[in-house]
Amino acid sequence: MGRDIIREEARLIILRELHQQTNYSHSDSLLQPVLEAFGIAKSRAWIREELNYLENVGAISKTSVGSVMVATLLPKGVEHVERRLVIEGVKRPSPPER
Repeated sequence: MGRDIIREEARLIILRELHQQTNYSHSDSLLQPVLEAFGIAKSRAWIREELNYLENVGAISKTSVGSVMVATLLPKGVEHVERRLVIEGVKRPSPPER
C-alpha cells in the first residue's frame, strides 16, 4: 500500500499545532479549522483517526472530555517537530530557513 500524503501532512500539522500551545494540548474540534486552513477539510471522525495513529506511535496522549477529544503532545512528538527524530507515517518537518 502506498503512502497517504494527506494523512502524513495532517499528522505533522496536528503535532505542530500542539507544539505551539502553552500546555501542548488542543481539542479535536479546535484542530479541525487548523487543518482546514491548510486545505485539509475533513470530519472530526477522520481527525480522531489521525489522533489515534499519533497516540499509537507515542507522539500524543488523548483524553475524552464529554464529546470532545483532547490531544496532548508527548516528548516523542516534540522531538519529531524539532527534527530530532522521525516518526514513521508523519511528514518530516522542513528544515529551518536561514
